[in-house]
Amino acid sequence: MAEKKQHTVGKTTDFPVGKFKIIDIGGREIGIAQLKNGEFRAVRNVCPHKGAPVCKGPIVGTHLPSAVGELIYGRDGEVLACPWHGFEFDLLTGDELIQSGKPTKLLMFPVAVENDNVVVTL
Repeated sequence: MAEKKQHTVGKTTDFPVGKFKIIDIGGREIGIAQLKNGEFRAVRNVCPHKGAPVCKGPIVGTHLPSAVGELIYGRDGEVLACPWHGFEFDLLTGDELIQSGKPTKLLMFPVAVENDNVVVTL
């Protein structure tokens, strides 16, 4: 197994809230985003469904389970929608929100903030 390495990818101010910035790290496209809650996420820029550049999709919320005739929107800023097919992924866990067959999950990497630097471990 290859040894994991830490990569400093920029200052916290380089990453706008609610939008991915795509960076090449060791030949892999990784999307780095700051969520509304201030946490950072690092996601491989490949949708597990059909290979789309998933980090080019919007970071949004979703419709929550609700009564008939009622629409409740929630989880704003915690959901990544695939730009090709609209598949929604939970940015807190990487899980697909609504499974349409075999469950899929985003490939996510640990992110830390050290002295205002964003550090990703691959």
